[in-house]
Amino acid sequence: MKTQFLGVLLALAITAPAFAAIKETPVTYNDGQTTMKGFVVYDDAKKGKRPGIVIVHEWWGVTKHMHNEARRLASHGYTAFIADMYGDAKTADNPKDADALAGSVMKNPQTMESRFRAAQEELAKQPTVDPARIGAVGYCFGGAVVLNMARTGADLDGVVGFHATLGLNTPAPAPGTVKAKILVLNGGDDPFVKKEEYVKFKGDLDAAKVDYRVIEYPGAVHAFTNPESTALGKKFNLPLRYDAKVTKEAEDEASKFFAGVFKK
Repeated sequence: MKTQFLGVLLALAITAPAFAAIKETPVTYNDGQTTMKGFVVYDDAKKGKRPGIVIVHEWWGVTKHMHNEARRLASHGYTAFIADMYGDAKTADNPKDADALAGSVMKNPQTMESRFRAAQEELAKQPTVDPARIGAVGYCFGGAVVLNMARTGADLDGVVGFHATLGLNTPAPAPGTVKAKILVLNGGDDPFVKKEEYVKFKGDLDAAKVDYRVIEYPGAVHAFTNPESTALGKKFNLPLRYDAKVTKEAEDEASKFFAGVFKK
């Protein structure tokens, strides 16, 4: 019996997912005089350098959802870096404070760009990262950040916006200046993104000859990837709702996208 039990334990150890080898380390870095507190996340079982992905959080700040997304990306073979866009790891537990924090970044494009670049530079110097292969992914507020960074001509291979707001605060790019390929994965019924914003967004990218794709999932609303969003929506009377099916479809699209831009 003891031998059989040990055999079962050995089998479980052999078949355990690589997720168990994922390392998550807090990183303190700076944007000028502002102290930033992010996290680097990677699979320690994977050897050698790999592409890096900057993760830009929702308007709530760095939450459990962002940590889970970082671990998911790490399990797919990337080094993820959860950026701190608010400084000193500030978070919000209500819409008023979240809106104020997001506004403090988006109302000043220089602040947004500087904080993103500080995170990108920190990611690029990690020993598990190939600095020539860097991408970015953003959620809600973070989606707007990464789309704006692509528009500025940031040195990124690709950016993905999940339920990205399109409150863009950067000028329309000139032809040939956008280096990143772009993928937007939004809810088709998201009231936070207006149809005219899509028209302007697509028009700017078409004129600049950008390689981009926009997918709108019918029936999905804002924050559909966050398992906590339904409860938050009810608590604050906001149109937020988790959608497991759409999340899976969107994540699959993002996986194919990054595999292509990084040529894995």
